[in-house]
Amino acid sequence: MSKNPLETSRRSFLKSTGLAAAAAITPAAISMEAETPTVTQHASTKDERIASPVTLVSILQGTDSTRYFSRGNTLPIAARPFGMAHWTLQTTPNTPWMFQPGQRRIQGFRSTHQLSPWLGDYGHATFLPISGAPNLEYGSRSSSYRPEDSILSPHTMAMRLLRYGIDAELVPTERGALIHANYTYKQTPGFVFDVPGDNPPMPEPDAPQRTVRFRSTANSGGVPNDFACFYVLQFSEPWTTLEHKDQKDHRTTHLTFADNVRSVDARIATSFISFEQAEHNLHLELGAKPVTALRAEAEKVWNEHLKRIEPEGASEQQQRTFYSCLYRTLLFPRMWHELDASGAMHHRSPYNGKVVPGVMYADHGYWDVYRAWYPMMTILFPDRLGEILQAWVNAYKEGGWLPQFPCPGYRACMTGSLIDSPFGEAAAKGIKGFDMATAYEGLRKHATQPGNPDAGYGRRGIEEYLKFGYDPTDKVDQAAAETVDAAYGDFCIAQVARALGKADDYAMFMKRSENWRNIFDPSVGFFRGKNSDGKYLEPFSPIRWGNPYVEGAAYQHRFDAPHAMPELIEAMGGKEKVAAELDKMIKMPPDFDTGSYSSEIHEMSEMAAVDFGQYAHSNQPSHHILYVFTVAGRQDRTAYWTRHVMDDLYTPDLFAGDEDTGSMAAWYILSSLGFYPLCPGKPEYILGAPLFARATVHLPSGKTLVVENAYKGGNSIRTSLNGKRLPGGTVQHDEIKAGGLLRFA
Repeated sequence: MSKNPLETSRRSFLKSTGLAAAAAITPAAISMEAETPTVTQHASTKDERIASPVTLVSILQGTDSTRYFSRGNTLPIAARPFGMAHWTLQTTPNTPWMFQPGQRRIQGFRSTHQLSPWLGDYGHATFLPISGAPNLEYGSRSSSYRPEDSILSPHTMAMRLLRYGIDAELVPTERGALIHANYTYKQTPGFVFDVPGDNPPMPEPDAPQRTVRFRSTANSGGVPNDFACFYVLQFSEPWTTLEHKDQKDHRTTHLTFADNVRSVDARIATSFISFEQAEHNLHLELGAKPVTALRAEAEKVWNEHLKRIEPEGASEQQQRTFYSCLYRTLLFPRMWHELDASGAMHHRSPYNGKVVPGVMYADHGYWDVYRAWYPMMTILFPDRLGEILQAWVNAYKEGGWLPQFPCPGYRACMTGSLIDSPFGEAAAKGIKGFDMATAYEGLRKHATQPGNPDAGYGRRGIEEYLKFGYDPTDKVDQAAAETVDAAYGDFCIAQVARALGKADDYAMFMKRSENWRNIFDPSVGFFRGKNSDGKYLEPFSPIRWGNPYVEGAAYQHRFDAPHAMPELIEAMGGKEKVAAELDKMIKMPPDFDTGSYSSEIHEMSEMAAVDFGQYAHSNQPSHHILYVFTVAGRQDRTAYWTRHVMDDLYTPDLFAGDEDTGSMAAWYILSSLGFYPLCPGKPEYILGAPLFARATVHLPSGKTLVVENAYKGGNSIRTSLNGKRLPGGTVQHDEIKAGGLLRFA
């Protein structure tokens, strides 16, 4: 059999760059179905920790998505943890769904800042090494690649560009990347990059320095005036020609190198401040380091983060799923701060456009991530969390209001002011590193004064909420959801007030936190929309989606008083009835009425596609519901159903719906450990049962928490911490922080 020269070249390239061992970890291997694991398959207790868990991560998880059906709505991202610059593969331009795994042709490596396809990208640009003289339009220049023969990992994306005979690798830094290209065809080596926009700023080449710099001003909103992402490219070889071509919606710059050039390094640095800052970032992060050194550095950083939790007794598919999810939790929010010449952090504020000292983060949707991501960070990375919270305080100081959905600055998206939750959670758990007094000033402001929700700050319907004790449906859109979110937000603000010794404010906000009662109808056992005359909306259907709810119906919002769950359970008829209602909810058909949406939105389609009834794990409002079983006295049902969700709805390829910057993944990480924060803002977790035989959590204090699973199923679970039984199906945050042995039997 004759040898394929492309395959021979690929294997030679992988071997020469040290990637050959990782080549076995491919999307093809990831997509193979593993046997559904059973409890008995997790009996192993031997140490099975992974030397380099980053090699188990599938960055393709959740990428096979469309506008009409989400399996994650993610991008395949190479980046450093919380990095300012994310790098992805572009297969389709001019759409937020810029990558489709089935297309098998790429148009370039894209520098992206996209939080979600629903909010769009900003400051982006695309880069591709080429050879010869192709038509440079996106589609015409694209090259086939074999995903199954490529290395697609958080710390490197390496592939053979089959059309051009180029072995290409991208290795990320925090604010840049190195693209390394080996040219194997006897064609003129080249490199192209695209700046989006109808008439983008012209690139500025400097041939003696072998650099090109340009600005990308593309955005979908949420940016200050005169926004730009500044790029500086530095090439290892001098170019022989440099040409610009205006295309539809972008400008392409094409550089060629001497015909005898067989290898080119393109070092790329970005900044939101200036070209000079981008050059400084290039010097600090890339310097003259070869691709091998940068790759090793990126792998080390990722493994230091991923090894905070080390599961044992897991199947290969579970290992891949676990580390792929943990990777997803470490991408957002992205850093927006940069080191100045003195080594201090500064940033261009997305709230006032000025360059100011201090840290800044961007691209996080509190509505999505408050439920699991922020609580997870209080355990694994509390110091990083304190810095992130200080960034939100800085946003308040720079813009005058706390953001509702920073992307990268003020954006109007979803309901409530759920930034209340991360601060309430931090106050309840004693997280340090942020100015709590100034945070409280901002929290109290949007909870007592009208803002501008359409511009991305302030609570919608605050005037009506203060007048009626609820948001009337005849005056406020999505009024039922806004009411329960506001009541929960008031509870969280109360925790901050208590931590600051503000007793009167604490009492006032705790009283307001009971406003959920004003729209709970005990005759049907659901939250309902209520008009300003005090009458409920008629007729009532628990499966009718939309207004007065959001992205769900009454069933999906049934337990939206997490801060008052015992009281809500009592109002619904008691523990036994609630446990029975939960079982009914999960086992009933996933029927829905499109309601005020008029057409079927993707969340409806995703709920209908799986056999979990009205439990719509594809969207965040349902994520705490299975843990209500434990509060109702049935920890065994929590264990049973969370296990089914982890086994059935999570794979190395798929999520159940929009992953949303770590929210879906954080649910999996915490649930796999056997506990979950039913109410962020309370320093406790509700117990289920772990997924693995054993897991070691390396706490930042240097202590360890070992989670051991000897539970084999059945309706009785005995949970103990250091030999002492945990009552009431809960474990306290301080107990988790102290470490020890958490055992389920």
